[in-house]
Amino acid sequence: MSTYILGISAFYHDSAAALLKDGEIVAAAQEERFTRRKHDPAFPGEAMAYCLSHAGIRMADVGHAVFYEKPLSKFERLVETYLAYAPKGFSSFRRSISLWASHKLRTKEELLQGLGPSFRGQLFFSDHHESHAASAFYPSPFEEAAVMTLDAVGGWGTSSLGVGRQNTLTLTREMRFPHSLGMLYSAFTSYTGFKVNSGEYKMMGLAPYGKPRYVQLIKDHLLKIGEDGSLWLDMSYFDYCHGLTMTSSRFHDLFGGPPREPETDITQKEMDLAASIQVVCEEVVLQSARYLHTMTGLSNVCLAGGVALNCVANGRLLREGPFKQVWIQPAAGDSGGALGAALLVWHRVLGQPRRVGSRDSQKASQLGPAFSNDEIGLYLDSVGARYELFPMEGDLLKRVAQLLGDEKVVGWFHGRMEYGPRALGARSILGDPRSPRMQQVMNVKIKFRESFRPFAPCVLKEHAHEVFGMEEGQESPYMLIVAPIREKWRTQLSEEDQLRMQDPDLRVRVAVPRSTLPAVTHVDYSARIQTVDVERHGRLYRLMQTFYQRTACPVIVNTSFNIRGEPIVCTPEDAFRCFLGTDMDCLVLENYVLLKDQQATQSLQDVEFYKAQYALD
Repeated sequence: MSTYILGISAFYHDSAAALLKDGEIVAAAQEERFTRRKHDPAFPGEAMAYCLSHAGIRMADVGHAVFYEKPLSKFERLVETYLAYAPKGFSSFRRSISLWASHKLRTKEELLQGLGPSFRGQLFFSDHHESHAASAFYPSPFEEAAVMTLDAVGGWGTSSLGVGRQNTLTLTREMRFPHSLGMLYSAFTSYTGFKVNSGEYKMMGLAPYGKPRYVQLIKDHLLKIGEDGSLWLDMSYFDYCHGLTMTSSRFHDLFGGPPREPETDITQKEMDLAASIQVVCEEVVLQSARYLHTMTGLSNVCLAGGVALNCVANGRLLREGPFKQVWIQPAAGDSGGALGAALLVWHRVLGQPRRVGSRDSQKASQLGPAFSNDEIGLYLDSVGARYELFPMEGDLLKRVAQLLGDEKVVGWFHGRMEYGPRALGARSILGDPRSPRMQQVMNVKIKFRESFRPFAPCVLKEHAHEVFGMEEGQESPYMLIVAPIREKWRTQLSEEDQLRMQDPDLRVRVAVPRSTLPAVTHVDYSARIQTVDVERHGRLYRLMQTFYQRTACPVIVNTSFNIRGEPIVCTPEDAFRCFLGTDMDCLVLENYVLLKDQQATQSLQDVEFYKAQYALD
């Protein structure tokens, strides 16, 4: 009889469910994809139901369920933090303690209620950072590896260092709240006018526009960095321990004024702040890695935790760090804790051995729902869509490659949905990176988001080292590494272009072509890379091969199939609605191709809904 283990992360941010069968990852998904509520923190009932359905089982078949953290640890932190600052921050404490008393302290009861009366298995709780560490090490392709978790906070821990060997995982050092690299980065995210827990990647994208002129000020006043990469923060500059904001008036005075109001113009100050905190973040990651390498003597390292989604820091770690190989959990944030917790039960609680192959066991992180051509056809017919069906994949790929070459923006929906925040070729919007207008068209007319944001390139794995600063054969299948574009692809900036690069309007700067692949080249000649290979990515790889044969370009633009403020699409209905509500030219749903100008009616109501709903996030 098979052993099924269900992992759950919920009640804080980006809840998810993951299912193992005899230690193999069967399914995993975030709740937001089903409820359409961005970063949905609720109990992941929809995601859990999907996992069970995909495995063809019922809840009665699940022998073990595990929650990704220990709720009482967070409650203890809340109380002790208030006592340390009392009576300051009473209003914040009163709000938090009310929530805990009515909800969080009942986590076990709410979990059992969500699992339902048919669940007769054992319920476990794991440590937050051990869940992160397990999600990083156990699916990795390494027999043994050093492990780093870099986070905001979970329980008391904010980051940890450890070692994984075979089926054992041991964390040996921990940094504790309130000292936290993730909280520090989020404080700057808030101060520069972006949302905490969702705007950090905007900060990372903004950083190349600025100069790191605040780095020394940060080091002199806000923090001390230990030899092991640990931080000590001067909490007089921060408000998150006892207030309702991230930063204090002393922080504002240090940096010359109050926080930027959201949606107001971004000034050079915000750009320089983003560049400065990014430099500090990278230094801390590298310092932690060097200490961990000295401590363990191992050549491989695994990363998880929200900070592990900082692709620029990851790129520096790979290029400049002491480790030969780096593997990062694609669902590095809290959603990945569901998978890590389940793996902890399999290997630690049940003592099961670990099978390590030549590649990771994450299955390209395509662990969500898929839809057949028959299901898609029935839906398209029900809404009166006009389409062309290509029974032969080769004909389909030639048609899509032609559309891409004609500078059409293509919604691409194929196979199982991705687990984690990145679109990896299953729920993606694709474009031609050679087009000088593609970046702004996608940002403004498709994504409805800030025009300074870069797009990521997909590159055929065998050509990655030719285009980007990577070693031959090096992989980045989960879009978690930033690398520079090679000199031969760069273009010489004219005097006019150099003047435009100084323009305070970021839309002017980003429109300056800096390479022959302008849609994926950031202002510092960097790119967030996804390498594509046939074993992991199948049809996407074959599409790119077809495009390469047509254009001699081994790169395409890949961004997530969603618009600002909305989760990545899950179903054909989600995709079709997004297609109608944007200026996307083409939609590919498995073997169906839909062109916007051939649809019987343009859904103006959908267009207005999207634009009104997501003008602000």
